[in-house]
This record gives sequence, structure tokens and C-alpha cells, in this order.
Amino acid sequence: MTITARELNRATLARQLLLRREPLSVGDATKRVLALQAQQPASPYLALWNRVDGFDPADLDAAFTDRTLVKATLLRITLHAVHSDDYRMLREAMRPTLHASRLGYRFAAAGLTPADAAQLEPGLLEFAAHPRSNGDMTSWLAERVGEEKKDGAWWGLRSYTPLTHVPTGGPWSFEYSPAYVASPEGSFAAEPDESALRALALRYLEAYGPASIADVAQFATVQRARVKKALRELGAAVEELEGPDGTTLYDIPGAPRPPADTPAPPRLLPMWDSVLLAYADRSRVIPPDYRRLVTRNNGDVLPTLLVDGYVAGVWRPVEGGIEATAFHDLSDEAWKGLAKEARALGTLLANREPTVYSRYGHWWSKLPEVEARRLHF
Repeated sequence: MTITARELNRATLARQLLLRREPLSVGDATKRVLALQAQQPASPYLALWNRVDGFDPADLDAAFTDRTLVKATLLRITLHAVHSDDYRMLREAMRPTLHASRLGYRFAAAGLTPADAAQLEPGLLEFAAHPRSNGDMTSWLAERVGEEKKDGAWWGLRSYTPLTHVPTGGPWSFEYSPAYVASPEGSFAAEPDESALRALALRYLEAYGPASIADVAQFATVQRARVKKALRELGAAVEELEGPDGTTLYDIPGAPRPPADTPAPPRLLPMWDSVLLAYADRSRVIPPDYRRLVTRNNGDVLPTLLVDGYVAGVWRPVEGGIEATAFHDLSDEAWKGLAKEARALGTLLANREPTVYSRYGHWWSKLPEVEARRLHF
């Protein structure tokens, strides 16, 4: 069976709740999309606003407070918000990656080894049974490894050990200076459980499929060979499709694949929205010519306009509204749809942070000459 590029786009939008806002709780919606990029505190809120019918940011505040959702360093070794039921599976699936990247050269440069990490981890997690700041953690480590090694030790351990972030207030539950608490799961087994990667592959295909081996590996930040093995072991739980360019794609039998002509409403996606980052081949959502405009050279991924299911430009806050910058001519109908979304966004931001993402405004001077409109709240 083959799937066209546009059918692939619509399948992605359907699974990512971007064809229509769904009447789901924030916990159920997060489970559906698997993970919300949370590098910027506002981003999980805007991600769910784009996807959940009647979204109330107070519901997400509550979900973080009661730990229905947790925020931690996970996929692509960046901050994500995930359902607490999925945290262990996600962390276990990518633990070899966390081990290699965070207990590697910088940890070694501090004169420490993975054996040191294993010795320090139980005590660190016991210390973090209650919320601890960065300063608390480095002070604890300094007493055990010395002042000169504490920073390198904390750099590795804060991402490798099962620590989650604690809500600290502010408009979006978390501020830029985090507090940490040990995950209820505690230390994991000495050897990774490969069944976790099989579970992650299935959940990824449910939320982002159809997808290639390279796509799954990109999302999970694991080696392609591990993904290939996991998909093979899943057997009849997955099926193969032929992608638009002939690449083998994998999917869940019976998963939603809407027709190519299914309408896709305009959306104002947040920075680093997961749908923009979950693939090795991002052309299913981002036209190749626009990728360098959206993803800046330092890794910043700008807030984007989604029109007819594809990235069509970027947006930023301005006084009383947003400035929407299109990378190609848009129809009057598209502009009307974006204006409606902007008004709804203004309602969301009014009591939170009307100038959300304003610290990234410097990128706009580097965009090409294109059409920009001010859409008022």
C-alpha cells in the first residue's frame, strides 16, 4: 500500500489533534500526542490550546501540580511534558542515549565516571525527595565530589537521573530557574528494558505515524539499529507502507488516515511544537524551502502559521495582537482564519503573558521580505 504526501500530512494532523480541536482533558490529550515540547514554559499551554476544545490553562496548571503530567529532560534530550503514566516508558527507552550523552565527555572532563554516577544516584534521589534548586543540588554534590567537580557532576546527573521539574509558579507553572524532585519510580534497573523501546515505537506511530525508521529514531533520540530491531520484533502489530518517495513507512493497522482533501484549519503553533520536530523528514508539515526560516541556526524553532496543514509562515507578539509573517501569498479566507485564531489566542494570553516569546523577536530581522499583517486581539 502506498500513501501520498498529502495523505501523509493529513494522517499526521489527525493524530496530532490538528484537524479539529477535540473535547479531551489535558491528560488525555497529552497521552494522544505522546509528548509536549516544554523548553519554553508557555509552549505546552499553546500546544494544547491548538488541540483541545474549550482548553482552560488552569487545567494544565492543575495537571502539573498533581503530577498527572510531568516535565523532564527526555526526547532529543530537551524538556518535554508527558503523562506520568508514560514517563517511565519514555525514559527507559532512551536511557542508553541519556547515559552516553550525559555521562560522557563533560562528565569525564570533571574526573568522573559512570561508576561514580551509579554510586551518587541513590543518594541524590533521596536528597531530592523534596524539591531542590540547582544550588541545592550542586552544594550536595560538592560535599561528595569536591567543589571543582560539582558542576560537571550536576550537568550529567540532572539529565541522566530520573528527576522531574517542580512547578514554581509564574504565568506558565514553571519559571526559567527550575526546581527538581525525584521521580516516584526511583532508580531504574541496571540493564535497560528493551521492551520499553517497542512500547515507545508503537505509541509514536499512534501519535505521529506513518513514519520511517529514521523518523522514530529522530523522535526518540536512539540509534536506528535499535529502532529497526524493535519494529521487527513488533511483528503484526505494525504494517508497512510505501511513502511518497518510496521510503518504507510503518504504521498501526487501522490507524486514522484521512483523505487527502480533508480540510485542515489554520493554527498558530507554539515554539518547538512537537509536530515540527518529530521526524527526520519534516517535509510532511514544513515545506523544505521554509525549514531554515523556521528552525534557526542555534536550534530555536519559531512560532509558526499552519495553513492548509503546512507551515506557511511565523508569528510573534506585538502590541495588542500578533504579527503574522507569511512566506507566500495567502488567500483572504486563510487570513480571516488566522485572524480568528489570533483573537482566541489573545484571550488565552491576556491574563498570562501577552508578549509571549518576545525574547526571540530578534530573529525577525533575518527573515526575507515577505507579507506581514498585524492581527489584533
